[in-house]
Amino acid sequence: MKVKQIVVGVAVIAIMGYLYSLPVKGLTKQAEATRGNAAAGAAPMAKANANINAASVSALAKPNIDAALSQEITTLEGKLKTAGQADKVTLERQLAQAWDSATQPAPAAFYYLDVAHSSNQMQDWLNAGNRFNAAYRVSTDTAAQAAYVANAVEAFDHATKLQPASLEAKTGLGVAYVNGGAMPMQGIALLLEVVKKDPKNHDAVLNLGMFAMKSGQYEKAVDRFKTLIAQKEEVEPYFYLAESYKQLGKKQEAIAAYQKCKDLMGDPVAGQRIDEYIKELKK
Repeated sequence: MKVKQIVVGVAVIAIMGYLYSLPVKGLTKQAEATRGNAAAGAAPMAKANANINAASVSALAKPNIDAALSQEITTLEGKLKTAGQADKVTLERQLAQAWDSATQPAPAAFYYLDVAHSSNQMQDWLNAGNRFNAAYRVSTDTAAQAAYVANAVEAFDHATKLQPASLEAKTGLGVAYVNGGAMPMQGIALLLEVVKKDPKNHDAVLNLGMFAMKSGQYEKAVDRFKTLIAQKEEVEPYFYLAESYKQLGKKQEAIAAYQKCKDLMGDPVAGQRIDEYIKELKK
């Protein structure tokens, strides 16, 4: 079992309750029916908060990572402060990769964004946008979330301008729009455009399934997650599938999906949480 997969599985369980407590603004069945009019009264996207930056999120993340890696990052930060322009991008990229290795998307995102501003390369914009979307998912700080969304939109907007046909950029931008709450239907429209061109697109299908759950459309969510599982059995879609079945009152299907999720995790602590969900369903 890959360490990354275990981390993802544990993160899914940890944040699921929080995801349910914050339904996507404007993302309801009624809004789905009136998608064409959604843009007219949409509020502007939030602007990035200058107080939430690489330094602030790095300081919060360092206590949660390996001490040796933390020291390595601190050394790189010190070099960055005195670096000339020629060395700056190299150091920023090294810092982004170091934070990636610690599975800390927020600080990685800010460094990738700095790199992208210098390079204006497609992959750098995608790296920044994807990390900001990931940071949004695991954060419970609403101010930080707003900053992550604003930066994700900026990054994916640049990416779509460089390559208008990029499905990865459209998916990321769609997710950011929905997360931001100001333009959820435009975001859903982008994701639907992606799956129309690529019905098995993993990220687009996964996020459409998650957004369907958050808007109470559990039958649609089940279809999305089953599409993913048919391609490859993974922890995350199985967990969301179980949650969707549970909300539909399909206990046996939910138990089976939870059990499969537990088997794929291979982590005893996370497995105990799954057992609690299963036990509750068997009452």
